[in-house]
Amino acid sequence: MAPAAIETVTRPIDQLTGEERYRQLKSSVGDRPLDRFIYGPHPISGSQTDPVKQVRIPTFSDPRDERAFRKLHAAACIRWLGENGYNNEGAGGHVTVRDPIKPDHFWINPFCKSFRYMKPEDLCLVNEGGIVQPEGNMHAINPAGFSIHLAVHQQRPDVVAAVHCHSIPTKAFSALGAKLEPINQDACRFYEDHAIYDNFGGIVLAHEEGRRLAKALGNKKAVILQNHGILTVGKSVDAATYLFGAMDRCIEAQLQADAAAAGRGTETIKIGHEEAVYTRRVYTDEMEYNMFQSCFEDMVRGSHGELSMLSGGERNGYDQFPRDW
Repeated sequence: MAPAAIETVTRPIDQLTGEERYRQLKSSVGDRPLDRFIYGPHPISGSQTDPVKQVRIPTFSDPRDERAFRKLHAAACIRWLGENGYNNEGAGGHVTVRDPIKPDHFWINPFCKSFRYMKPEDLCLVNEGGIVQPEGNMHAINPAGFSIHLAVHQQRPDVVAAVHCHSIPTKAFSALGAKLEPINQDACRFYEDHAIYDNFGGIVLAHEEGRRLAKALGNKKAVILQNHGILTVGKSVDAATYLFGAMDRCIEAQLQADAAAAGRGTETIKIGHEEAVYTRRVYTDEMEYNMFQSCFEDMVRGSHGELSMLSGGERNGYDQFPRDW
């Protein structure tokens, strides 16, 4: 695996100015590694001497605290998906997050339950055999969702969470057999970092179909399921959800841009390879987590007390000093 850009850092990323981070990414090569979580928020605006508050992903000394954190954030992410219309296809969407205590188990939303009212205690814990475990909600789960997500979690040990829902833009775009193009800054997040699974075999009830889908995903952050939709993955459920929403909106923008260009008899203008790669590499695992935190706050504030900002046991997170990672 190529060396990660962040491995050349001589100071913590959160102490780099934007100009320093730009020069660093331009002069180094390689992408972030899959085998560990890469910390680093947005760079600071200048050479800061007094501490400023930064939203950071917390760390944990007790895996039980991390389990509670992942479940809380999964519930908020599922609510956000519901609020944004991604639960409008009956029971077609599913979100999973790997359990930190039993890494070969994952938490998944219960079958045929509304996304918009999800709570941590509603999530089901399932093992690799598809058996729902008594540590969680003893409720049926989506068998297609299990087959897809099981294969992804098995083939990608780095993946903490995966998100798949149905939306109008992704269903339309997936019928074209095309990849997302770098026609805007946001689309560059997925430049050369998404794949196409072109072997639609009906509803994914067979495990073999799930394994083929996971193989198509490879080491990328997203896969377009031809004639179906998209699936995104991340090292946090916040990141996977953020990437799903971002990719869905980029697809919608590309469909509109392509239609406008066709009407004008022109082609869309693409961002250059070097600029697209640089833009993609700006994002650390922590930054992808951070990008969802305003949405997490929206879900907590709108839950009328059903969700909380903290799960308990967080260390090094927002407004907590000093940090020791």
